Amino acid sequence: MPVTPEDISKVIVTIKNYSSYDFSQYSKKSFTRRIEKVLIDYRLDIDKLINSIKNKPEFIEDLVRSITVNTTELFRDPRLWQTIRYRVLSKLASNRKINIWHAGSSTGQEVYSMLILLNEMGLLDQANVFASDINTDVLKKAKIGEYSYRFNLEYFENFDKVIKENPFKLDEFSEVPYEKYFDVNKLNDTIKVKDFIRKKPVWLKHDMVTEGNIFNTKFDLILCRNVLIYFDTDLQNRVINTFYQSLFRNGILLLGVHESIMGAITNNFIKSGLVYQKKK
Repeated sequence: MPVTPEDISKVIVTIKNYSSYDFSQYSKKSFTRRIEKVLIDYRLDIDKLINSIKNKPEFIEDLVRSITVNTTELFRDPRLWQTIRYRVLSKLASNRKINIWHAGSSTGQEVYSMLILLNEMGLLDQANVFASDINTDVLKKAKIGEYSYRFNLEYFENFDKVIKENPFKLDEFSEVPYEKYFDVNKLNDTIKVKDFIRKKPVWLKHDMVTEGNIFNTKFDLILCRNVLIYFDTDLQNRVINTFYQSLFRNGILLLGVHESIMGAITNNFIKSGLVYQKKK
């Protein structure tokens, strides 16, 4: 039996009534797809799903982990990372401290990409890097920093484009071995992040829908990539306002390459390409 909009509304209301989570402003199409998958994976119908939400608190956490989408890669979208390197971090280099927040950090590859870049630029020691996600499973994986070698092999090309090549000086090339940052074991199909960067970030569980800035600090740079596409417009703007309030003057917000800020809140930022800079 197909899942109806009424079924989805019942699920959302039940989750809200029996937990601290609120999915009422998530994209209905995306949320419906995730619930349909949950019903198949757990062999439930809507009534049984709602009953489990009401009577099994631990099931709610499993459900949230199943609903949230977790997709990330090493140096995903190299053009954006080149922008970060040459237009964002280069301007922050004179700061005594550089505060960075990865919101919706998933399994951590984006965070480690940032740390590698900071180290190559000589900025690692002055950086405070915070990472958050609603999903505790992906946070555990991120803290361990171990990934499949074969799965990430193609993303080493992204590493080359950002760390080894200079798009503005094509004859400039830095020979940076992957082993500088990863313990590579092809036989076991693993790459593990070296401890000197793996232990750098502060990882916290965080629900950006119901919680604001939980870090008790402001930021020079906030990255929230490929998360807002799962929210409706009102929720997107609410979350973006949280980021706006959490940025220092002239702070930078970076979204996914297919995401943008819309509506009145655009007046709070100066947009230049992929960069949203907080207005003074």
